[in-house]
Amino acid sequence: MEKFNKVVNIENFKPNDKVLTEKELRVQLAAAYRIFNHFGWDYLIYGHLTVRIPGPEKHFLINPFGLRYDEVTASNLVKIDIKGNIVEPSEFPVNPAGFIIHSAIHSARDDAHCVMHSHTNAGMAAASLRNPIKNIDFAGIAFTNRIAYHDFEGVTFRQEECKRLADDLAEKDIMILRNHGLLSVGETIPHAFIRMHDLERACQVQMLARSVNDDLIQVSDNLAKNHADALQNTDKGELAFKALMRLMEKKDPSFKN
Repeated sequence: MEKFNKVVNIENFKPNDKVLTEKELRVQLAAAYRIFNHFGWDYLIYGHLTVRIPGPEKHFLINPFGLRYDEVTASNLVKIDIKGNIVEPSEFPVNPAGFIIHSAIHSARDDAHCVMHSHTNAGMAAASLRNPIKNIDFAGIAFTNRIAYHDFEGVTFRQEECKRLADDLAEKDIMILRNHGLLSVGETIPHAFIRMHDLERACQVQMLARSVNDDLIQVSDNLAKNHADALQNTDKGELAFKALMRLMEKKDPSFKN
């Protein structure tokens, strides 16, 4: 497969008004996998970040099953259809069962070009709580009335769960999968990433603050809602994602290959 490091300058990624090419999306998504690995958000070879590529076919890019996140590159990402079938030659398999959650969201939401799903310790711990995100920290307060929830149904490999997943997410952009993990969607990879980053950070703070024997200072619902409204969609994640891509390039530029 063609190598992409010679045709893409990572400084040339534009905000949301520019439709990225498949080559650009490959580099961005490969960088996202490396960023997840950098933050320790990966889960061995499991979990997925997916993005829809331009075109009427509704094809998607996903990580090769069996590789670590730090082994993902632009050229070894696998192109699949909405059912998880490989549509172009690849030396790597994919995990169709792992795409079930992603296919449910991609199918139901035209604006969900990118879907990210994680199984971090903080995310899974928060997902086990009845009220996982209280109004106690900057990131968590920004999600006031903006978190969707989906009840645990066991390993997600049943097609009939797709509708329930999509219905539970509805028009929201982040979801806590109860007893499972976290999910974010975005019109772009940076936008899905910044939502996941902030949700993950909120879960980390919640677990730390709520683990000590002291009273929590909770912000009022009215103030929390105003805070969330003020921050809604003000940060599309573009600058932060570019900065992290530069860090990934400094650490190991092989993700562009």
